[in-house]
Amino acid sequence: MTPDDLVLTPRGVRFAGRLFPCSIGKGGLTDDKREGDGATPIGVHHIVGMLFRPDRIVAPASWAIPINPGDLWSDDSADSQYNQMVSAPYAPSHEKLRRADPLYDLVLITDWNWPNSVPGRGSAIFLHQWRRPGYPTEGCVAFRRDHLHRIARRISPGTRLIIPQV
Repeated sequence: MTPDDLVLTPRGVRFAGRLFPCSIGKGGLTDDKREGDGATPIGVHHIVGMLFRPDRIVAPASWAIPINPGDLWSDDSADSQYNQMVSAPYAPSHEKLRRADPLYDLVLITDWNWPNSVPGRGSAIFLHQWRRPGYPTEGCVAFRRDHLHRIARRISPGTRLIIPQV
């Protein structure tokens, strides 16, 4: 592990010499991730993308991609686009990336079950803004808004998110 790794600890995520409080999945940690289990997958994951709402925030990094109206994320394990960003109209099950609330104003995408997804192994393990301290996610790792922005400005594609067995 290096100071440039994001490392989950019982007290939060350690990164760049700081500790950032966070929330994880309501299903806790798992080494057997399944779609819809609400768990955060154990392992070493890499940041492979950054999305942001250009109508709400400025891009925190040059490699950030804007979230446009109609941008979605497929969570239908029976679909060929499972665990991929897709566009509306899109009939299979999906999650809207352009949400009314601020949770996805800034999204860091991990390589969990991506790009060659295995059906049913879980989709969309993101780093995003939390609802409030301690409020669990559906499997993602969530942070206070200013902390997420600070992290986003310092990382690069390939930064490791390490979620150890506790």
